[in-house]
Amino acid sequence: MNSTRTPRVLLAAAGVAALALPLAACSTGGGDSGDGKVEISFLTQNTGSNIEVAEALIEAFEAENPDITVKLESQPAGTEGDNLMKTKLATGEMEDVFGYNSGSLFQALNPDQNLVPLDDQPWVGDLIDTMTPVVSTENGIYGAPFGSAQAGAIVYNKKVYEDLGLEVPTSWDEFAANNEAIKAAGIAPVIQTYGDTWTSQLFVLGDFGNVLAQDPDWAEEYTGGERKYVDEPALAGFANQQEGYEADWWNEDFASAVYDDGARMVATGEGAHYPILTGIVTTFQQNFPDEIEDLGVFPLPAHDAADTKLTVWLPNAVYIPKTTEGDKLEAAKTFVAFINSPGGCEIQTTVMVPSGPFATSACELPDDVPGLLKDMQPYFDEGNTNPALEFLSPIKGPNLENITVEVGSGIRPAEDGAALYDEDVKKQAQQLGLDGW
Repeated sequence: MNSTRTPRVLLAAAGVAALALPLAACSTGGGDSGDGKVEISFLTQNTGSNIEVAEALIEAFEAENPDITVKLESQPAGTEGDNLMKTKLATGEMEDVFGYNSGSLFQALNPDQNLVPLDDQPWVGDLIDTMTPVVSTENGIYGAPFGSAQAGAIVYNKKVYEDLGLEVPTSWDEFAANNEAIKAAGIAPVIQTYGDTWTSQLFVLGDFGNVLAQDPDWAEEYTGGERKYVDEPALAGFANQQEGYEADWWNEDFASAVYDDGARMVATGEGAHYPILTGIVTTFQQNFPDEIEDLGVFPLPAHDAADTKLTVWLPNAVYIPKTTEGDKLEAAKTFVAFINSPGGCEIQTTVMVPSGPFATSACELPDDVPGLLKDMQPYFDEGNTNPALEFLSPIKGPNLENITVEVGSGIRPAEDGAALYDEDVKKQAQQLGLDGW
């Protein structure tokens, strides 16, 4: 999902990356300052709560490790930050530990050439299965999660479900039946907010976990030009959105309503379901604290319940460049391990609101987090999650949100929308110079 247009930047950015100015402290080996202490540098993004989180982590880490000093550096986000990151890795001027994206953007850093493999670190065994492939290559694991995950799923009003005697659906037919019962009760079954066009994508993007459950090779084959949205199982996301419109499940003002309207409607029970990113929890905490425990979450259901998986936007990660050597390398590994320890995770959840569970079993959500975040934990514990497509492939056509608005508004049928998006994807793949296109 386009991080410049969604809440994802604010919620998952607690580990994105890097500063423009080369540092004399960048490691070339050694690292002893002369007083027995080792100084390392840590690079994070200068947006959101990133600096505050990093400062709190450093303070706690240095208290536990008095022989290690961590110098904090920061850099801009977005394309400018990406370019600085690649330049610093190429010139050997990267900080000793740095945060950056996981998934396809991580792969673009040429990790086998530029990063230190961390397979031998004790925290590796704690990673959830979904996290490992998005910080790895065939040659090793390079990243440790920083921050919590979030999901593209259906936030629902538990009071509406209780009043109508409904149960959480695990298949599309069960979801459809619930929607008909909700509509009969005079409540909008599914909230859509096309005034903020990015929100229209969730029927497609949030269904990808189900696609991967049916075709584990889909992302790899898609990147190679061998899978299309116009074919099943990926067509289902578009088809489900068309069905919702034709069944009159939407709120009456779906064409003009915006994200904040959607949050209000599901929180107050004006609508029953809102397909959205679970980072919306921060909006509920700010604007609807009295209703927040009335809200829960479940995956967009697949047509076969056995294929229903929670589609997860995984956290960013921290990495160590190969230019970090000697005592600095050992200190850097110690710092990375601390970030993924129970103490490190507690600091992260204290400073910033989690948007979902952690990607490591070493860390647990606090008892006082909203119930909708706790609803996600069993899917993580039982391995019923799959990564969102953007973590497995660099291809994301820029016009998806406009196409899904058309499909969800009855302007364009699902197959035509999927075919148009396939053309959008093809153009981007060709711009990226990918093989098979």
